[in-house]
Amino acid sequence: MAGQRKRNPNGAGTITKRKDGRYQCAVYVLQPDGTRARKFAYGKTWAECDAKRRELLAKVDQGVPVPTKSAKLSEWLPYWLENVIKPRRKRTTYAKYEFHVRLYLVPMLGTKKLESLSVADVRHFLSRLEQQTTAATAKETHKVLRTALSAACREELIGRNVVTLVDAPRVESRSLDPWSLDETLAFLTAARTDPLYPAFVLSIALGLRRGEVIGLRWQDVDLDKREIRIRKQRQRVGGEAYEDDPKGRRRRQVLSLPAICVAPLRYQRMRQTAMRERADDRWEESGYVFTTRTGRPIEPRNVYRSFTRVAENAGLRVIRLHDARHGCATLLTAAGVAPRVVMEILGHSQIAVTMNVYAHVVQDTQREAVSHMDRLLTRRLQRE
Repeated sequence: MAGQRKRNPNGAGTITKRKDGRYQCAVYVLQPDGTRARKFAYGKTWAECDAKRRELLAKVDQGVPVPTKSAKLSEWLPYWLENVIKPRRKRTTYAKYEFHVRLYLVPMLGTKKLESLSVADVRHFLSRLEQQTTAATAKETHKVLRTALSAACREELIGRNVVTLVDAPRVESRSLDPWSLDETLAFLTAARTDPLYPAFVLSIALGLRRGEVIGLRWQDVDLDKREIRIRKQRQRVGGEAYEDDPKGRRRRQVLSLPAICVAPLRYQRMRQTAMRERADDRWEESGYVFTTRTGRPIEPRNVYRSFTRVAENAGLRVIRLHDARHGCATLLTAAGVAPRVVMEILGHSQIAVTMNVYAHVVQDTQREAVSHMDRLLTRRLQRE
């Protein structure tokens, strides 16, 4: 081809014609590990190959790392977990992602290379996984893989995220059947003699999560002003107990204490003082509102055990402790509190979450309003 340079300047790469008729360019590039190596690209024509050469040189000039060898998913996913997720995300998130990587992604997709992973590969993987487990598991694994490949795109290891082109499996929404207002009040009545009664009251009256209840410290409780501040939540992941920031809008949120919470908390402080005196030297001062007899933080699972025991003894349906938060929405909605205020109290990040989760409460209120309207219309018509 007339006018074409057969040789480029040093550092500008080379273009050669292969025996199969295609053109090949080679450029020394910076790799993710900081070393330099030759990167090859191919094209059907000299111009197409030259364009790829120039693109590689532009990345070299910008200092952008360009991998010369595509990593396998079995190599990238553990690296992503340890260097991207672990330093920046909550431990519960890391544990959840690690679970899906270890059990599903690496065993079933680990041999695939990042650059060669196709839409068909992802679709086939999700179909197999849904058959072997559940649609909910496959949907969550889809989310984990999509997040991992998005990070690979940001580090320019791949040009596109093929997972975004595959729809996640459909999962039917879990039907919620929380306690009614009468059941919630029956539970609180039955729980009065339980040592964790103040914790149950906070869960129901303010919608606190279990980790937020057991992570509550006395320094964040002001009974005179009737306020509490949600600064931390206490979790146990992988056998290790630790403190973490609260979820969603709970971060350092100040909540007004309903009157029903004040007396139980005063009693809890008196009870803890008595336990401290009895424990004497064995007492370990932690500052938590809810502790063991020696001052140590209580275990999350023990709160649920007590919650379940009280419900069973009262003859109530056993629900998740987390679902006791629904009782808060029931009470607030029955009192005529606006959904936006309910969202703020429960710590949801979006109003859609509040409306979706507690739609049944809104429906009950609507039915009551319609019945009230029917009664008014019936009386009016009877008079006429």
